[in-house]
Amino acid sequence: MAIQKQALPADMHANAENHYQVSKADLPLHCPLDGMSKWDSHPRVFLPMTDGKAKCPYCGAEYTLKD
Repeated sequence: MAIQKQALPADMHANAENHYQVSKADLPLHCPLDGMSKWDSHPRVFLPMTDGKAKCPYCGAEYTLKD
């Protein structure tokens, strides 16, 4: 069974918010997320989830794993 990643709105800009809720389908987690505009963002960085949370060292975006 393949897990599909959550689709983001086509006009979602990278680093537009400070907090994102992600699901297991988004793992392995990276910032910016798939579907985000990348031309105006930092390089992709993979983030380790610790206790269901992660923080991007580039932009400070916080990610929380939803149940």
